[in-house]
Amino acid sequence: MRNFIKQTFTSAIGSLLGLFIFFGLGTIGLIGLLIAVGSQDNSPQVKNKSVLVLDLALNITDSKPNSTSSAALQEALSGEDRNRVTLRTVLNTLEKARLDPRIIGIYLDGSRSSEESTTGFATLKEVRSALEKFRAAGKTIVTYNVEWSERDYYLSSVANKIVINPLGAMELNGLSSQPIFLAGALEKYGIGIQIIRVGKFKAAVEPLILTKLSPENRQQTERLLGDVWGEWQSAVSTSRKVSIDKLQQIADNQGLLEATAAKSNGLVDEVGYFDEVLGELKKLTGSKADERTFKQINLVDYAGVSGKSLGVERNSKNHIAVVYAEGTIVDGQGGVGQVGGDRFARLFRQLQQDKTVKAIVLRVNSPGGSATASEVMQREIKIVGKTKPVIVSMGDVAASGGYWIATDAKRIFAEPNTITGSIGVFGVLPNFQKLANNNGITWDVVKTANLADSQTVARPKSPQELAVYQSSVNRLYSLFLSKVAEGRKIPAQKVAEIAQGRVWSGVAAKEIGLVDEIGGIESAIAYAVKQAKLGNDWQVTEYPTARSFEQRLLGQLGNEARVRLGGEAISKSPDLLTAEFKKLQQELEVLQSMNDPRGVYARLPFTLKIE
Repeated sequence: MRNFIKQTFTSAIGSLLGLFIFFGLGTIGLIGLLIAVGSQDNSPQVKNKSVLVLDLALNITDSKPNSTSSAALQEALSGEDRNRVTLRTVLNTLEKARLDPRIIGIYLDGSRSSEESTTGFATLKEVRSALEKFRAAGKTIVTYNVEWSERDYYLSSVANKIVINPLGAMELNGLSSQPIFLAGALEKYGIGIQIIRVGKFKAAVEPLILTKLSPENRQQTERLLGDVWGEWQSAVSTSRKVSIDKLQQIADNQGLLEATAAKSNGLVDEVGYFDEVLGELKKLTGSKADERTFKQINLVDYAGVSGKSLGVERNSKNHIAVVYAEGTIVDGQGGVGQVGGDRFARLFRQLQQDKTVKAIVLRVNSPGGSATASEVMQREIKIVGKTKPVIVSMGDVAASGGYWIATDAKRIFAEPNTITGSIGVFGVLPNFQKLANNNGITWDVVKTANLADSQTVARPKSPQELAVYQSSVNRLYSLFLSKVAEGRKIPAQKVAEIAQGRVWSGVAAKEIGLVDEIGGIESAIAYAVKQAKLGNDWQVTEYPTARSFEQRLLGQLGNEARVRLGGEAISKSPDLLTAEFKKLQQELEVLQSMNDPRGVYARLPFTLKIE
C-alpha cells in the first residue's frame, strides 16, 4: 500500500511537471534567472556603530539540508531559505560580532512568530551562551516583543534591556509534551499492528498500540521535561535575578503575564512601544532622529562578512572534520533530512584516508532509526577511531540509534537539555487483513515451508513467526548493550539498568555515565584540537558538503521526484487543528522512513515535541 501511494503521487507530480514544461512557462529561463540573481555579488557593508539583528524566528539547524527541487524553488521565490541558518554559522557570526569594533550591540527581533521554528532547546542553549559571551565583552543586547513565548524568552532573557509592548503578554506556564496516539484509528480502519520490543521504557511503539502514555513512558517524560524546565528556570533566574521558586509560582498560578505584571515581576525592564525602542537604538548607533531606522546589519548578511582581520577565520592544512548526522537514520543512501547508513559509512572511510583530517567531530542530531544502518555507521566510526580521535557532540536529540553510533567516541559532549539514551530495540509488524477483507480483497498462498510467507502483510504473524522476530530483537538489544558497555566502559549490569529504552536529558546522562561533558559543538571542536595536538594551526571542514542553491535545484530536477506522504506546507500562524494535523503527518513520515531490511529499529519515541 505504501508503495502504491508513493507511486501514485509520483506519477501525479511527474504529469504536472510535464504539463508545466509543455505549456512553455519558461522553466529553464526562470531557473537561469534565479541562479543569476542569486550569484550576484552583493557583499554587505558594515558601518561603524552598527547593531547586529538576530531574528528570533530563525530556524537554526546543524547542517544545511539538501532540499528537493520544489523546496529549493520555493526557497528562491519566497526567501524562505534566509530563515534557515546553521548553528555554527550563528555561533561564528556572534563571535565575529563580539570581536568586531564596528558592532556595538545586538537587537533580538521578535516581530515574527517563531511558532514554526524547529530549533530545539539544546541548540538555543549554545546560542544563548554565545550571547552571554557577547554581553560580557561590554556590548549591549536589546530586545522587544509583543508576545513572548518561553522559547523566545529563553534567549531574550540574556539581554541588557527587555521591552514589552503595553498590550503584550508573556507566556510562563511551564513545558509540556502531548503525543498523538493512532491505535484507535488503526483499529477502526482495520489495520493490524503487532509489536516486538525490548526495554520497558521503549515507548516508540506506543502510539500504534495504546491510547495514552504507559506508566513507564509517563515517568521518563516527566523526568526529561523536568530537567529541560530546570535548565530554563536556572538560566532565566541567573540572568534576571528572579528566584526559581518565583518562576515556578508564576507558572503554576498565572501562566500568562500581562505587560505590567511581567515588569513588576522583574522579567522585563520596560513597557513601551517599538518606536521608543527604535529611538533608543538610533541613539545607540549615532543615527539621526529623522532617519528611517538605526544602523544595522542582519545576522544572515553579516555571516558573509570576512572575519580574517579579526582572527575568526582560519586557514590551515590541518583539518578538523565536523560530520553532521542530522535526521532519521535509514538503511542505504538516505534522502532529504535522513542519515543514510551506507552514505555516512563511505564518508568515514574517506575521512580515514584523508591525511589532512587530523580529528573528527561527529555532531549527532537524530532520534535514531534503522538498527542495521546504525550498526554500519558505528563500525566505521570505531575503525576510524583507532587512528584519529572521534569526538561526539550531541545536539537537541541523540537517542537510540543516534546514541548507538556515538558509543565508541573518545569523548561525548551534550547540553543539559539534550535528549539522549533510549537504548532499546523494537519492531513493527503491520497487517492489512481486516482492511482488505472489508473492501473485498483476499489473498491465498502456496508455500514450501512454514515460514516462507512470514513477510506478508496479508495476515497477522503466527506465534512461531513472532518468536523468530522477538529472537532477532533480543539479539540486537543484547548487542546494543554490549556496545554501550564496551564503548563507555560501564559494567554490563549497570548498562542493563539504565537502558530499557529509557530517555534521559543531557545532565542526567552525564550523571549515569552515558555522556562525558556538558558542552556544545564548539567545546567538542576544542577538545578534538587538543587531542590532535594542533595548537592554533587548524581549520574546520564540514561534511556532508553543502550544495549551492543552483546545484540542489538543477540536481533534483534531473533526479527522481520524491514525494513525502502528506506533502509539506508553510504557514506563518497555523491554527490548532492544523497543528494537530501536522503531528499526524510527522507520525506518517516516521512510518515512511522505516526501511530497515530486518524490520528492527533503535529509535526515540515517535515525535517527542516539547512545548
